[in-house]
Amino acid sequence: MNIPKGGQQSRRAAMLCQNKRFGLYLDYRRRQAKALAYKQLPDGTHTPEDCADFIRQSCGVESRAEIDHKDAARAMLDRIIADYSKWERQQRMSERVGGVCNV
Repeated sequence: MNIPKGGQQSRRAAMLCQNKRFGLYLDYRRRQAKALAYKQLPDGTHTPEDCADFIRQSCGVESRAEIDHKDAARAMLDRIIADYSKWERQQRMSERVGGVCNV
């Protein structure tokens, strides 16, 4: 079996999965999608492995290394990162408006 080597895109995906804030983003997304209350799915529920599963499933690959070799998977990773970045900006804005920002 020929297993493709991972490159820059698979490293981006791996780093994203290790980011605790990305796990919080997935917690938020799941609560929104399933109309769950915070107590039903509290922050910190998604582990790095859950994040990796989400990326593999969303990108339609069995291994993150495949992202470097499939255009559709790479495009989906770009979209995931863009959506996450947008969420992060919204979080920072909410913290500033709420006076919680620690700048």
